[in-house]
Amino acid sequence: QVQLVESGGGLVQDGGSLRLSCTTSGRTFNWYAMGWFRQAPGKERDFVAAITWSSDTPYYADSVKGRFTIYKDAAKNTVYLQMDSVKPGDTAVYYCAAATSYRGRSVQILRAYDYWGQGTQVTVSS
Repeated sequence: QVQLVESGGGLVQDGGSLRLSCTTSGRTFNWYAMGWFRQAPGKERDFVAAITWSSDTPYYADSVKGRFTIYKDAAKNTVYLQMDSVKPGDTAVYYCAAATSYRGRSVQILRAYDYWGQGTQVTVSS
C-alpha cells in the first residue's frame, strides 16, 4: 500500500509564498516521476509541475513557469512545490501524484500517474 500525504496548504495573500510538501510512505518504488496538479471549484484537474526522479528534470505549466519551483529530497521520499508570487487564480486544491514507470505518456497528463494524494487547499486572497 502506497500513501501520498500533502501538507503546507493554507491561506496566503496575493504576491505571497507558500511551500507544499508531499511525502510517500508504504511500499517503496523507484518512482519515474512525481507531479503536482490542481483543481479549482467547477473545473478540471490541471497539471502544475512535475519532476523526473532519476534525472531531476522539471516540467511546468505555462501559467506557473517562473513563479513555482518543484524539487525533491529523495532521502525523505518527499517532493516540494515552492509557490512564489501567488495570484488569486492559483486558488485550488493541490494534489500530489506519483508515477511508477514511463509508459509513453507525458508527465503533464493525469493518466501518467499511478498514485494520488488526498489534496491540500491553497487559497490566495486579493
